Amino acid sequence: MKNDKSIILVSGATGKQGGAVARELLSHGFKVRAMTRKPADPAARELAGLGADIVKADLDLPETLDDALAGVWGVFAVQNTWEAGVEREELQGKRFADMAKNEGVEHFVYSSVGSAHRRTGIPHFDNKARVEERVRELGFPSYVILRPVFFMENWISPWFKPGLDEGKLAIALKPETRLQMVAVEDIGRFGRIAFENYKALNGRAIDIAGDERTMPETAEILGRALGRKIEFVPLSIADVRRQSEDYALMLEWFDRVGYNVDIHGLFHEFGVRALTLGEWADKRLRLRAAA
Repeated sequence: MKNDKSIILVSGATGKQGGAVARELLSHGFKVRAMTRKPADPAARELAGLGADIVKADLDLPETLDDALAGVWGVFAVQNTWEAGVEREELQGKRFADMAKNEGVEHFVYSSVGSAHRRTGIPHFDNKARVEERVRELGFPSYVILRPVFFMENWISPWFKPGLDEGKLAIALKPETRLQMVAVEDIGRFGRIAFENYKALNGRAIDIAGDERTMPETAEILGRALGRKIEFVPLSIADVRRQSEDYALMLEWFDRVGYNVDIHGLFHEFGVRALTLGEWADKRLRLRAAA
């Protein structure tokens, strides 16, 4: 941080990544301006109770971003592919970075996706790679790119929770494929580090993961936390493709290539031991199972 009065604007503050970063920054004494389209949302009220300044803004409405960015030292930028779509997410990301630079933001942290730079051919990975390139081109005094992998929180999202409720982990991956995962809580921790160490990390792109598991292992871990047997059920990639070509391409890439985060290296460099899937499940799923 530049000084104790410097403001960090967190976009998507009522979502998973933005919320985790905002809470982590607030818990460490940072001055946070939380950006949301829904300031009356319970998540926004919770952040306000923690000390955040809530500002209403929309990435699709540039005129609302001027006030949000006014007087800001740092920005945490994240967009949502599954909500915006690939093309619109890219437009949002580039526009937000452009406006931040024009408003004089000094430190820009962009949340991309693990392996975005590896030419994966996955639409919602490649569009983030193009936003990364725009961030580099703009010439911010300092910037950091974070690249989280598959969220552990996905297991309790509408994609997978209905299956888990029926005792099934249903996904179109091979049983031997090892999938790297990260807890959103740890994205928040690395977000804080990206602001605390803005000079030392300037220009860095940091891929983030906390664990690596096959789907049978994942089913066993989730089942143990939930207190019931969960069976891995491999789905047909053709069925997935009928629903989403983008999602199907990602799963095929997981089978064929996969993320390559150096999890042990993250700990040695940053002193952060990210949550394993078992630790995350014990924290998040046991409470749900007991409720």
